[in-house]
Amino acid sequence: MSRALANKAASKRHPLPAELDPARLPSHLAVIMDGNGRWARQRGLPRVMGHREGVEALKLTLRLCSDWGISALTAYAFSTENWNRSGEEVGFLMTLFERVLAREIEALDREQVRIRFLGDLVSLPQGLQELIATATARTEANTGIHFNVCTNYGGRAELVRAARHLAARAARGELDPEAIDEVCFAGELHTAGERDPDLLIRTSGEQRLSNFLLWQLAYAELHITDVLWPDFNQQALLSALLDFQGRKRRFGGVDSTS
Repeated sequence: MSRALANKAASKRHPLPAELDPARLPSHLAVIMDGNGRWARQRGLPRVMGHREGVEALKLTLRLCSDWGISALTAYAFSTENWNRSGEEVGFLMTLFERVLAREIEALDREQVRIRFLGDLVSLPQGLQELIATATARTEANTGIHFNVCTNYGGRAELVRAARHLAARAARGELDPEAIDEVCFAGELHTAGERDPDLLIRTSGEQRLSNFLLWQLAYAELHITDVLWPDFNQQALLSALLDFQGRKRRFGGVDSTS
């Protein structure tokens, strides 16, 4: 396929399915992309092939969210615990991140996507750090969907980091400890300035948060699907959004109709 045809295909818009109410879509969607290894194993392929296919599923999900009017997508790409995997797999993932980011940044910028990477980025390979810094700066002023990629991210580490920052400010006399509230605390998180997710999707049937956005997901709706992440497609996203739109969100209150 020529570059012109590829760009034309990439720019194809997906209309909002008629089953969805555009006024009741989540503003912010978070995804735990689980099942790449199992997908590959079921097909007799190396685990790395599952990660490659998982990238394609993420690109499609980002495109659909953008086209359907979801304002933010946060993806759990690499956790602090993932360093415990084999050196070969970790090395492949780091190289994959670099290649995909270098390849896709032009298209992301053209589509007005604002991309941010959340986590302990200083532990990443230097080349990847430089690409991340370039991509973040290049898309910072973009007005489209906010795409947050949690890389070397851990929810507990994020909370400890926020507490330390607030404690240091208090020790310097810059902050009254009595003035620390939820808004103040949230301002020290990696997601500062972003609305909390309304919906979390976890693939492959696992039913846990896995140290992901522990503060931010306090009132999110949870959708668990048995679909393995590389197979996550438009129908799977539609099913998750229909599930979300069928929920009554009370945030600890009582529905007057119940």
